[in-house]
Amino acid sequence: MKKIAIVMGSDSDLPVVQKAIDTLESFGVPYEVHVFSAHRTPLEAAEFTKGARKNGFGAIIAAAGMAAHLAGAIAANTTLPVVGIPVCGTSFLGLDALLSTVQMPSGIPVATVAVNGAANAALLCIEMLAIEDEALARALEEKRAKDTKAVLEKNKGVEALYNKF
Repeated sequence: MKKIAIVMGSDSDLPVVQKAIDTLESFGVPYEVHVFSAHRTPLEAAEFTKGARKNGFGAIIAAAGMAAHLAGAIAANTTLPVVGIPVCGTSFLGLDALLSTVQMPSGIPVATVAVNGAANAALLCIEMLAIEDEALARALEEKRAKDTKAVLEKNKGVEALYNKF
């Protein structure tokens, strides 16, 4: 199975990225986690990214806040799918990171999830791997069924409390 690379611009992004790590672990998907900055370590980020396919990666998750150029810088150096996680900063509540991540020029795509949407970033990468992996596809289907059941159970509780007429 291909690995997923998780790259964050700073270790301060780890609390957000942890949800991606947890999601990948819950599906048994191998991953590596790295800190590379688009601005402070551009050469190291490019070197890692250029070798990612050869090193067994199937997709890359890039998490960054503020200017959030990391996902774009990574996407510019690979043809692997890149999923950007805009990380909520203090000044603009993540809007700056969202706009930086989603506004990519034609020819260099970055899939972008919600601000702090690390779990969905991991799930999107898992879905990509599941195109070729039937066991992973079944695990995704099972998760969806479990999530559906949980919501319907909550619905029963709410209905019992409020639908008395």
